[in-house]
Amino acid sequence: MDAQNCPFCKIFSGAIAAQIVARSEHSLVFRDLNPQAPTHVLAIPKRHARDLGEFVATADAAEVLDLFKLASEAGRAGSTTGYRVVTNEGIDAGQSVFHVHLHVLAGRHLGWPPG
Repeated sequence: MDAQNCPFCKIFSGAIAAQIVARSEHSLVFRDLNPQAPTHVLAIPKRHARDLGEFVATADAAEVLDLFKLASEAGRAGSTTGYRVVTNEGIDAGQSVFHVHLHVLAGRHLGWPPG
């Protein structure tokens, strides 16, 4: 999937509507359409990268820091007792949108092991 056809790139640009939670120069956090916890948001970088491996191989430190900073802020806003950050890379891991994204889940007890 290229950036022109990527739904997350379209959300970042405003071409597709989403419930925005936070935005910065490099990143965006929005509510997941199929929440798995009371707080379930997605943190995405502005720049299109297929998955976490591609993102960290091509990103500069400011982009990586910004993405994780917004994800952490969203998690802390969703719970005072803890949150989880998950990313899936590849079909076997459950990745369904091929633009790197962090799932931030909070607001309930999250069991272990997951899935």
